[in-house]
Amino acid sequence: MSMGTMETVRHVLSGAVPQFLSSDLFSSNSDLVLYSRCHIKSVERRGPRYLPSLKCSSMSGCRIGSYRCKRLGGGLYRDTAIDRLKLLSCKCQQAESVGGVDTGEGNSEWFVDSANKFNLNGSINSQNNLEFEHVAQLKRENEVSMSNDKAGTGTSTFAAASVDSVEEEAWDLLRASMVYYCGSPVGTIAANDPTCSNVLNYDQVFIRDFIPSGIAFLLKGEYEIVRNFILHTLQLQSWEKTMDCHSPGQGLMPASFKVRTVPLDGDDSATEEVLDPDFGEAATGRVAPVDSGLWWIILLRAYGKCSGDLSVQERVDVQNGIKMILRLCLADGFDMFPTLLVTDGSCMIDRRMGIHGHPLEIQSLFYSALLCAREMLTLENGSADLLRALNNRLVALSFHIREYYWIDMRKLNEIYRYKTEEYSYDAVNKFNIYPDQISPWLVEWMPNKGGYLIGNLQPAHMDFRFFSLGNLWAVVSGLATTAQSHAILDLIEAKWADLVAEMPFKICYPAVEGQEWQIITGRDPKNTPWSYHNSGSWPTLLWQVIACMKMNRPEIAAKAVSVAEKRLSRDKWPEYYDTKKARFIGKQSRLFQTWSIAGYLVAKLLLVDPSAAKILTTEEDSEIVNAFSCMITSNPRRKRGPKSSKKTYIV
Repeated sequence: MSMGTMETVRHVLSGAVPQFLSSDLFSSNSDLVLYSRCHIKSVERRGPRYLPSLKCSSMSGCRIGSYRCKRLGGGLYRDTAIDRLKLLSCKCQQAESVGGVDTGEGNSEWFVDSANKFNLNGSINSQNNLEFEHVAQLKRENEVSMSNDKAGTGTSTFAAASVDSVEEEAWDLLRASMVYYCGSPVGTIAANDPTCSNVLNYDQVFIRDFIPSGIAFLLKGEYEIVRNFILHTLQLQSWEKTMDCHSPGQGLMPASFKVRTVPLDGDDSATEEVLDPDFGEAATGRVAPVDSGLWWIILLRAYGKCSGDLSVQERVDVQNGIKMILRLCLADGFDMFPTLLVTDGSCMIDRRMGIHGHPLEIQSLFYSALLCAREMLTLENGSADLLRALNNRLVALSFHIREYYWIDMRKLNEIYRYKTEEYSYDAVNKFNIYPDQISPWLVEWMPNKGGYLIGNLQPAHMDFRFFSLGNLWAVVSGLATTAQSHAILDLIEAKWADLVAEMPFKICYPAVEGQEWQIITGRDPKNTPWSYHNSGSWPTLLWQVIACMKMNRPEIAAKAVSVAEKRLSRDKWPEYYDTKKARFIGKQSRLFQTWSIAGYLVAKLLLVDPSAAKILTTEEDSEIVNAFSCMITSNPRRKRGPKSSKKTYIV
């Protein structure tokens, strides 16, 4: 171990927070100085596509001790290869200035402190990563030793100290994962695993992955990183997106983005930072991320509610961003159902797992995003038609999910007695579901008390698997009724050994196996039974205990957190766990996975203050409830014929 590392260990064991900069940049404690001059212009790069983008160029240097360099950072951000013709580039301008609005200094003191702790790209190189891991382990061992040496210290005191140590370590790791762009924090990388040489895209900021990180920062009162994330990803929304000469609809949010450092145009001696987004063109399977835009809207509302800063959601560019997402989701198509039709792999389960069609996770997020957007949209001429379509979709979507996706013992028995091939407007078996689809496992597994929303519904097909995120977010968003929400939590309690076991929560249950696995996954070696998306256990889902807070059942959340914190730190914060009971760390699981860390922190913060869950929850809408009642009692057959018209024609 080097002398520098020994000195760091000494500071950590004495209670100081470990501080790291890239190994090629620091030598002493000195002031960090950035010299910048900024201007906005249109960027025209070589190639057939032209896109006006915001560029802030500067001759920027950093001075740390006697060292002088042209850029900060290293490690994960040393790759400067550019495979895009257009990149949003900026050197020193804050995200607030991107939209033309100055919101003040914000958390500038906190940023300076963070900049001194970590390199400005939000990452640490492999050597420092290994040292950080070693230091964290020594710190835990030292605390255990000190606790054992103290006379009269009880078991409960030791347990409490151990938990505090885990939480402190989690915050250190979360802040170490922060990514900086133009000197400001804009997100967190997916994972910072020092044991893995093949980074792939785990060094990028994923929209869905950042949500628990963003919520953790909001609950901690650190708003700047969330505000910057919201505004910078908004700028990427209007990016030109093309794959094989085809472009998706406007409003699509990227799956992820990466901060790259590239040579400045016309000056090879200087560099600039650019944001390089991925809309699915580089992703496995080339699938567009349907959930990114929905999560973005949900986080935007949470930011306003938690910080009290409504100026962000009221900005013209933000309002336009919300409308673009809504128009993309509410666009007319061939589908007869109010649910969103998507391909396989378009959400958290981003590989082939048989969820194509109308998966519950997307519908829960869709419903939540619609409610959040309705709350934030400003009333103006251009919003009237959009709000009308939004309200109509909310009513239809809630009815469809509550009526046709819900299953409990009574409903299961009803499906068991279904008649098929009913050609009628008054058919009971509207989707022509064959009773033989009911799997033997479900007959034995379904408890007498409790129920859940099935994973998918299509003609002649019901996916009876239990999907944790879809069900828990249905509770959070109010898509499930109050009675259904309690029943979902009842089922989780009744089936704790299956859905939680030794690590919360199973991403879905049960796993597909044998020939079914071969057909559904295409023999995917990563999604083998009881691994990864095929019923693996994902610690990040721990933050979904927000559903328990909403339903005033925090004891379920506390139980889940107590299970998780026994292993997470010891196992180095894995991405997922394998086997039926989650006994093994996933065979391809990354360590120090950021959203595993953030999911734990959000759950801990909610246990301290359950009322904080209100920044994400939405209640049952009275208008939707009334409309739902009318639809239940009215004739299910819809009148057919041409739409009524108030126009008068002269013959």
